[in-house]
Amino acid sequence: MKINNVTVFGSGVLGAQIAFQTAYHGYDVTLFDINEELLKNAKLKFEQFKALCQQDINANLADLDAAVSRISFTTDLAESVKDADLTIEAIPESIQIKKDFYTRLSGLAPAKTIFCTNSSTFLPSQFAAETGRPQRFLALHFATNLLKNNLAEIMGHGGTDPEIFDQIVQFAKSIGMVAIPIYKEQPGYITNTLLIPLLIAGFDLYRNGVADVASIDKTWMKSLGVDLGPMAMLDFVGMNTAYNVVTSLAESTGDQVWKQRQQFMKENFIDKNKLGIATGEGFYSYPNPAYQDADFLK
Repeated sequence: MKINNVTVFGSGVLGAQIAFQTAYHGYDVTLFDINEELLKNAKLKFEQFKALCQQDINANLADLDAAVSRISFTTDLAESVKDADLTIEAIPESIQIKKDFYTRLSGLAPAKTIFCTNSSTFLPSQFAAETGRPQRFLALHFATNLLKNNLAEIMGHGGTDPEIFDQIVQFAKSIGMVAIPIYKEQPGYITNTLLIPLLIAGFDLYRNGVADVASIDKTWMKSLGVDLGPMAMLDFVGMNTAYNVVTSLAESTGDQVWKQRQQFMKENFIDKNKLGIATGEGFYSYPNPAYQDADFLK
């Protein structure tokens, strides 16, 4: 089966990027979300993406306009999947929300439709049964900021059809991604298996009063010659996403340290709406965070 029509569920920062990237590479895309306000915000994001593409990759404005014209918007789930060859789910990182969503979706999508989840913390096998088509279900995980970090990790579960797996690897390549096939289920894929320990280590240094935010980031940036430290990365990822990950680990492990991290994050960031770049404040203030200052590493 040839993939022509792609539906993306969730119009948040990453969902909107996935929709835009897919449309830019010639696919017809339907973007679904639960209300018109969220879709309106996605349309604003597309204008920002167009400007970034012109600036960063010298993209032609006509091509960018054509990409946006290939995206349709709907709050009707049945309508969103009526012609879908492939769906990519980027809804909130809650196992129950995902299970409920797939239970509903399974009865609406055509038999041909391949289901992919962009979940960053859950395994496909955790909700494969709810899809009603476990052999046509797998994970397609994108790195944040697709334009610059064009990485896609493809991970099936024990019941994923190998031909479907290979087809999604090829699809990822067709939309300009560096496709990383993962041959065994791994919580966090490769990216987050490497990244989460770093972010948590930085967070704990701050939480335990070992060092301030700037010192933690300066140390990492200077010693490795990189542009971002772990605290800036947390702002970029978003504290709500980080909180969901920490909460999931606190609940699944029962470990008191994870519960302490969860409580600290809730009290100092979530409850204060200090969610990072999205709200203008996290560990740093935005725009123009301190780590972008020319003198930050001096």
